[in-house]
Amino acid sequence: MRCDTESRGHTTPNARSPLELVVNAPDGFIPLWAEGTTLRWRIRDSSLQSFANPKAAASEIEQLFGEAILRWGEAAPVKFTKQSDLWDFEVVMRNADDCDVNGCVLASSFFPDAGRHQLILYPKMFSQPREEQVETLIHETGHIFGLRHFFAQVSESAFPSQVFGTHSKFSIMNYGADSVLTGDDKADLKKLYRMAWAGDLTEINGTPIKFVRPFHTVGEAATSGLLAAQTLARARLPRMHLG
Repeated sequence: MRCDTESRGHTTPNARSPLELVVNAPDGFIPLWAEGTTLRWRIRDSSLQSFANPKAAASEIEQLFGEAILRWGEAAPVKFTKQSDLWDFEVVMRNADDCDVNGCVLASSFFPDAGRHQLILYPKMFSQPREEQVETLIHETGHIFGLRHFFAQVSESAFPSQVFGTHSKFSIMNYGADSVLTGDDKADLKKLYRMAWAGDLTEINGTPIKFVRPFHTVGEAATSGLLAAQTLARARLPRMHLG
């Protein structure tokens, strides 16, 4: 299995034991979702045409994604709602696999920011046992929450990351047999967001935390601003008196 969301790194960086939860810090800050965030998502129906029954495929993908979110339980820092209009990310099914000597990509997702994104699924994922399909999506939602692979610091100078909390190498953000969602994964994630939202945690190892909001909130704000401007413009139009 290979995850393409975080394509850099090795399994044993600097010969260190992976003991920390790693959070994304790509631009000199750690992006976390603002409190109360709901992400709107949709399935790109046109990408499912390779299935004999696209409607059934969409239903199964939605079921798998729902199970993955439920596994995070109360630790999940955001909510998800399926909505076709003004969406934040879409699930896209690739027609062909992406494999190399290191293995095949099963899925890839994104990290927190205000852009529009894709959760990409590859055919290879659906040839895996169902539990591994769910675990793959648990892993990818971990990225959506802002988590990097446990070995992300191997390229720290080029792709910065910071560590928060401690746990064993058994983590859903690991690979292979060690990729298991643990109580520590959930406890660390829940603590990270709880402390950040409360203002008790503003930086990690000197890297500041920055809260981000999803794309649809930017679009709604722009629409509200436009409507307000139009209303103001109408209010300022000179009145015409007839008679």
